[in-house]
Amino acid sequence: MSALDWSRTQAVLFDLDGTLIDSAPDLGRAANNLRIARGLSELPLDSYRAMAGAGARGMLGIAFGLTPEDLQFPGLREEFFDSYERCIHDQTRVFDQIEELIARLEGSSLAWGVVTNKASRFTSLIAQRMKLFDRAAVIVSGDTTPHIKPHPAPLLEAVRHLGIAADGCIYVGDDLRDVQAGKAAGMGTVAALYGYLGQDAEATTWGADATINQPLELLNLLKLT
Repeated sequence: MSALDWSRTQAVLFDLDGTLIDSAPDLGRAANNLRIARGLSELPLDSYRAMAGAGARGMLGIAFGLTPEDLQFPGLREEFFDSYERCIHDQTRVFDQIEELIARLEGSSLAWGVVTNKASRFTSLIAQRMKLFDRAAVIVSGDTTPHIKPHPAPLLEAVRHLGIAADGCIYVGDDLRDVQAGKAAGMGTVAALYGYLGQDAEATTWGADATINQPLELLNLLKLT
């Protein structure tokens, strides 16, 4: 699908964190809980926001300066997961305009779904609380296939479930990995510039077919305005 051929769209797939939902406050809170347990002061929640899309890797990088290569990372990651599970619903919300966007897609008979690197342990909790996700045609989590984005397997699993060709889908996300995965899967790609993006990210260089500054701008691409 080229950037000019949006008329072929049969379905829209979305990343979750930073694209459909703002989970950064709860992810940051979970990391701060680990700092408090070690006698460290809390960091401002805004300091975690840019890296919220990177999950435990991003949060532990901000909270403790750790990388997955550090010996203490695996243990802290499991502690972070437990902490996050306890506060996962405290402040997480759907981004402004998402409810209206989804309603407009549904009203135009376009299927929509979620493809995230977040483990099903957490996506199931979010879907249970946020009734919007009852209407998703498919939800693919980070452990649904043997691979995570930027590998295309999760996106290809989503279109297999939907029963449509990959070039009939577009994928919307706020991370370079989203664009890479979408392109590898043969989908059109849209970079959500209102999302987390990552530290020092230059999202306009990711090579997405289009960018949007707010969710409803997607309707302009799809000629649904």
